Amino acid sequence: MMVKDVMTTKVKTVKPSSAIRDVATLLGFYHISGLPVVTDDGTIVGVVSEKDVLRAMYPKIDDAIQISQSVAFDDLEKEFHDVLDARVSEFMTQHVFTVGPDDPILRAVAVMIAHKIRRIPVAVGKRLVGILSIGDVHKAVLKETFDRKFGQEGAKTDLKPRR
Repeated sequence: MMVKDVMTTKVKTVKPSSAIRDVATLLGFYHISGLPVVTDDGTIVGVVSEKDVLRAMYPKIDDAIQISQSVAFDDLEKEFHDVLDARVSEFMTQHVFTVGPDDPILRAVAVMIAHKIRRIPVAVGKRLVGILSIGDVHKAVLKETFDRKFGQEGAKTDLKPRR
């Protein structure tokens, strides 16, 4: 099975100049954990994740918890509102792991496991053409297993990978 057989091609993206507010909205609205950051021509320049947004919103919480059990959460709320207007370029991960559409699915899984990421951009050169999540892989492998065991007609599932 190849990456192109499983990947999602309709990918939500943001630009480096997008506000963190836009990222938080997309992540929440579409129930996704991260977004590729692309230029106007579709070149991948980074990835921004829920963790990046949370770290941006609450940059001092780890230090505060280590120093004292009494954290001024009200002050952190104000910082949260200040961060929403910050730009993606300030918080995105710039080193992006990608796979190609013609790569075997197991290569993509190996990269995701090795780097502890749950979704990986699919690129041709530096241009984004799709995204692959670990959930997409699970569904595809499960569907293939059912199809092999029960045949195409016998596997009455709706476990089709998103495209």
